[in-house]
Amino acid sequence: MIVEKITYSPIGVIKSPFEDVRDMPIQPTGARQVIGTVEVYPEFKGGLDSLEGFSHVILLYHFHKAASWKPMITPFLDNKPHGIFSTRAPARPNPIGLSVVKLMKLDKEQGILTVEGIDVLNKTPLLDIKPFVPAFDIPDEPIRIGWLKSVQAKARKQRADARFLGKGV
Repeated sequence: MIVEKITYSPIGVIKSPFEDVRDMPIQPTGARQVIGTVEVYPEFKGGLDSLEGFSHVILLYHFHKAASWKPMITPFLDNKPHGIFSTRAPARPNPIGLSVVKLMKLDKEQGILTVEGIDVLNKTPLLDIKPFVPAFDIPDEPIRIGWLKSVQAKARKQRADARFLGKGV
């Protein structure tokens, strides 16, 4: 049951060297040395105050080129179908992406963050920025990663393909 419709507006845009989703890294670990910029719109620049003290930030963004979603998909890292919520695939009911990137430089006056490890399509709408705080984000307890345990090493080399656009491989 859907209670209400929620609408978000971008607070900026993410710039990267990736003009096409095909052959784009699928996770920041596969884009370790890729540099990009995050341009925050003027009305939101004040929110960047104190961000320079963080080594990493979480970018939340809209997968603006993602296909329509299906409950079961074959993710980039496997050849078997999985439920969409057990994956980080872009085609989702609410196509929101998340990347943890290294903050290299912050120009608060211009509203520009230079980041490393960007795995995002060029001109992706930015929804939010949050500081990455390991003590907040990773509990001090064993972490399970389900079916991804057997394929997690592939994330460094795996690239996106036509599945991002809703087309078969």
